[in-house]
Amino acid sequence: MQADFWQKRWERDQIGFHLAEVNPYLRQYWPALGLAAQTRVLVPLCGKSLDLIWLADQGYEVLGIELAEKAVEDFFREHQLQPQISQHGEFKVYAQGPIQLWCGDFFALTAEDTAGCTALYDRAAMIALPPPMRQRYCAHLNGLLPEGSKGLLITMDYAQEQLDGPPFAVLDDEVCQRLGGVWQLQVETERDILGESWKFLQGGVTRLVERVYRLNKQGARE
Repeated sequence: MQADFWQKRWERDQIGFHLAEVNPYLRQYWPALGLAAQTRVLVPLCGKSLDLIWLADQGYEVLGIELAEKAVEDFFREHQLQPQISQHGEFKVYAQGPIQLWCGDFFALTAEDTAGCTALYDRAAMIALPPPMRQRYCAHLNGLLPEGSKGLLITMDYAQEQLDGPPFAVLDDEVCQRLGGVWQLQVETERDILGESWKFLQGGVTRLVERVYRLNKQGARE
């Protein structure tokens, strides 16, 4: 899966992954993280998610990373916001108030770029990537945030052979393998949503579980 795959999806408005509301898991489970006001939150592969507005409205600083410039431009246009635009290394930065959206390749992001970020929100990043890229994504993510960082991760679990992604199936075993050596993982909820997902029903999927993880970065284990 190359970068132009997502560029074309946005150009053609093939964005079924975009939610037209704030994610209910974010509303329910984020407050329990107990983060201080103005905590900087890293949101990888953020698209034009309404979750960005919700986080900002709760008093957090938001650093969203998005490959498709159309998604970034749509976000500010749809919310009638006038961002300041600048260049930071390989990233084109759109900033307005507490929200910064960096347009560019997530894998070009450095720990210096995310300095000050002590929270993570991943609703649609890990599940957007095929297995080889997920491995690279997790390894890169693990090096971006300091110990003590907290966050939420939302995944989808189904039989991958029944339907091609994205979104891809990310099983609990993989989450534990990729992140468990660095993050303390706690499953907040898991829910079968097959009856709400026509794409998966029509595709012949027989089980579809959304799983929400609470994350706490502990540092690498020996």
